[in-house]
Amino acid sequence: MSKPICFYDIPGTSKAVAWSPNTWKTRFCLNAKGLPYKTIWVEFPDIEAVCTQIGAAPTGKQPDGSPMYTLPVLHDPNTGATVSESLAIARYLERTYPGPVALIPPALDGLVGDFQKAVWAAFGLPMMRLVVPAVHATLRPGARPYFRATREARFGQPLEELAPAGSALRAECWAKTREAAGVLAGWWDEEANTKGLVPRAAEEAGAGERTLLVSDALPVSYADAIMVSWLYWFRECLGEESGEWKTMTAWHGGRWVRLMAAMEKYAQVDSGESVQLSKL
Repeated sequence: MSKPICFYDIPGTSKAVAWSPNTWKTRFCLNAKGLPYKTIWVEFPDIEAVCTQIGAAPTGKQPDGSPMYTLPVLHDPNTGATVSESLAIARYLERTYPGPVALIPPALDGLVGDFQKAVWAAFGLPMMRLVVPAVHATLRPGARPYFRATREARFGQPLEELAPAGSALRAECWAKTREAAGVLAGWWDEEANTKGLVPRAAEEAGAGERTLLVSDALPVSYADAIMVSWLYWFRECLGEESGEWKTMTAWHGGRWVRLMAAMEKYAQVDSGESVQLSKL
């Protein structure tokens, strides 16, 4: 590789600047593989225009049937490839740059897509109600009107009504989100217990649980990047000092903080450069 990969991400006002769970998946992959790259920061209103400009494929359809463009997108000047969507990017990187870390072991390639969908399905709408309003506050001011308009159209109500502070609805959303995280914790523990890696007594005490999903002997896997990216989404949007985030860090004996710590060495964020097409 002679030229850095161009990685398209969405900027925010959080300490890390990066906040999106989907783009964090790609950032973890690039960092874990040690590939040189440059972040191209794209504001929300400019995503479609930038994607069409660089030839990135849409990742879905809008409610009216028109193409939907999302980030992350990766452009690799070394191969000429432009790839949309986090899982497709992870597979491209694994295929094109197989060393030094196998993010998607060959035997698990057919399952990783199902795992990504399962994580989303486990959290679902209750999580979205909690975090989407916080995303609005995390974005740079000029991008907020576009985000508000598009998300309120999608949900059919003002952002402030999705899960109002102090409401019974918000408490219910948090309870369901915690329950979903417990289901995911069980996947980690089931994998470990199947292989005899975690004594049941230690697991119940909240100690010695499996940290990384595929193997604690491997540096990282794409499955781990998926989960930690969701956790980063909560932290960066709710705020590291917020009471809700601090409560979340104590869930399930603090296991999710330990998973984040195991992945921290792959969480570097470069300064990159910004592209701005719209008048914000």
